[in-house]
Amino acid sequence: MAEITATDAKNRFGQVLEMAQAEPVRIQKNGRDVAVVLSAEQYAALIKDNAAPRVNPMVARLHGESIKRWGKVYEALAK
Repeated sequence: MAEITATDAKNRFGQVLEMAQAEPVRIQKNGRDVAVVLSAEQYAALIKDNAAPRVNPMVARLHGESIKRWGKVYEALAK
């Protein structure tokens, strides 16, 4: 991952955008990471991965079976 200071990023914004097409660019201010610039494609992939279900499919299946089998008990306990 490329690194650049906030001042340099401000002064060379066009270059930062070009750099971000190849790899994410970390922007630092006073030695701390404050931002990361990504290409649109990298951002879309990140969003797509984040939208994927996080529950193990086996757990989801077992949960569904449990609701079918014990649904009335769950409803009675919820009252």
